[in-house]
Amino acid sequence: MNGEALRVDRRGFLKFAAALAGNCWLWPGGLNASTSRSIKKAVPSTGEMIPVIGMGTSRTFDAVNEPERLKALALVLEAFFQHGGTVIDSSPIYGSSEQVIGMLLQRVKRPDSLFAATKVWTDGRVSGERQMERSLQLWGVERFDLMQIHNLRDWQVHLETLKEMKAQGRIRYLGITTSHGRSHTELESVLDRQPFDFVQLTYNIENREAERVLLPLALERGIGVIVNRPFARGALFNKTRDKPLPVWASQIGCRSWGQFLLKYAVSHPAVSCAIPATSKTRHMLDNMGAGYGVLPDSKMRERMQGYLAAL
Repeated sequence: MNGEALRVDRRGFLKFAAALAGNCWLWPGGLNASTSRSIKKAVPSTGEMIPVIGMGTSRTFDAVNEPERLKALALVLEAFFQHGGTVIDSSPIYGSSEQVIGMLLQRVKRPDSLFAATKVWTDGRVSGERQMERSLQLWGVERFDLMQIHNLRDWQVHLETLKEMKAQGRIRYLGITTSHGRSHTELESVLDRQPFDFVQLTYNIENREAERVLLPLALERGIGVIVNRPFARGALFNKTRDKPLPVWASQIGCRSWGQFLLKYAVSHPAVSCAIPATSKTRHMLDNMGAGYGVLPDSKMRERMQGYLAAL
């Protein structure tokens, strides 16, 4: 065997996991639930601990009239909860995703520690209030833990509404997002002047633009960071397909490329959690495995960057 690389890709790990697990859930990475603990980070504004691996729903939970997909998504959600997941992120612009989340939350056993996060994406105060109330009804929760202004849309108006809602206890945290990597200059200005608890942005091992200004600013201002697109919408798997996972990745508990990429993203000191989206249970199990073991330090992160860049 090559001393530098072990040929265990995401698909190989998942086949191994399935064979070992049979008809019951496999604890991520082969760890026993009673002896392993999920990695958590503190929300800067409160100190509340949340798992570093959450779940996104863009392009995956838009399935309200598809019974077979709903059954599959119920298993995905069960796997998420059974392996320590709490943070679920959605948006009104993700088709029927919010409705599907609400339907499935009624079907599956879930922890009391659900961290419900969604967004407002419309113009005007009245429209925003109506949209957020609609989201609350669709999810079927008493309140949202986090309400975010999606892609900075009409943020000045919605921020005032969210401040009032937080003061009234109708939401716990308020946030703002950019999901396409643009608007960084405007977002920098907003974060520097306004009292946000969270910012959501794109960050992964190849797209590190946020490291230049936004992540340091979040650290300085005590703002939690939720990472979207940690796999660059699958593009990073195209790069790593059939490529060897380095043997030294086992030092941080990585058994697949998915875990390698997620651990890189959430190990940045400013990052609170990542929200990969999937509609497949086996991928969810793999994702959740990244939330156990240890995170890479700065030297390991540099090594990970170099290895991927050389592929």
